[in-house]
Amino acid sequence: MTDDSAEANGVTARYTETDTERVLAFGADGSTAAIAQNRDGYAMLKVRPTVEGDELERYYGFEMALDHAAELLGTSPHDLPVPESAADMGM
Repeated sequence: MTDDSAEANGVTARYTETDTERVLAFGADGSTAAIAQNRDGYAMLKVRPTVEGDELERYYGFEMALDHAAELLGTSPHDLPVPESAADMGM
């Protein structure tokens, strides 16, 4: 299992890989958001309110998924730290 994290601008990010998914989870001021993709990296990105939460929306592009995650956190997408292991998410 891969585990990588980053913190910036009051936002923490944690990238993990499970048997089935790559997950980038964010937290800031009690709010959370998660972006998930299948383990192979060939599927659309799913944005969720939490790692285990129900899917809210799907995106092809990582930037669009980051925009939605930032909206859930009440911050700018530019404030979201992205661990190096997660930089290649998206199609």
